[in-house]
Amino acid sequence: MLYTRKGDKGDTGMFGCDQRMSKSSVVAEALGTLDEVNSFLGVCKMKEQEKMMHVEGRSYETILGAVQQNLFTVQAEVAGAPKQITEEKVKEIEALIAEIEALLPPIKTFFVSGGTELAASLDFARTLARRAERRVVAVAEEGKVEVGAHTLAFLNRLSSLLYAMARFANHVSGVKEEPPTYE
Repeated sequence: MLYTRKGDKGDTGMFGCDQRMSKSSVVAEALGTLDEVNSFLGVCKMKEQEKMMHVEGRSYETILGAVQQNLFTVQAEVAGAPKQITEEKVKEIEALIAEIEALLPPIKTFFVSGGTELAASLDFARTLARRAERRVVAVAEEGKVEVGAHTLAFLNRLSSLLYAMARFANHVSGVKEEPPTYE
């Protein structure tokens, strides 16, 4: 059954325990925002299938799928499970960013989001990832749930990875980056 009626009064359960918390708590907000990022990355994967984008032999679909799996680990950790992102996962995402940056012109300014549909979607995913990071930091600051340093680093790098992937999608498609005019 897809519903239990347990949350009808505005509370929800924690991972692996009988405790309930308000759906408006910082933990519930962080979990919901992480879920938004993960869901929207699924949309990005579908848009990627039309473009068949690759970075150093890895498809965008594979990269985004790995990120989604890691986000499930982050969600489990925030929900109180004994799961954490490892330093290796942070290094993997850093290596991907470096590989993509090596294929792009250097950044000299901010850029207006857009270009291809895939790039615009990845840029939107980046903004969701930054919001999720802020929500998870709030959970860590509250102190009721321990959030590992590598998890926080992973979330911080995720927005950079999505930005790099958006830039690369435009670059491969021949779309010139548009700086803001500040008019």
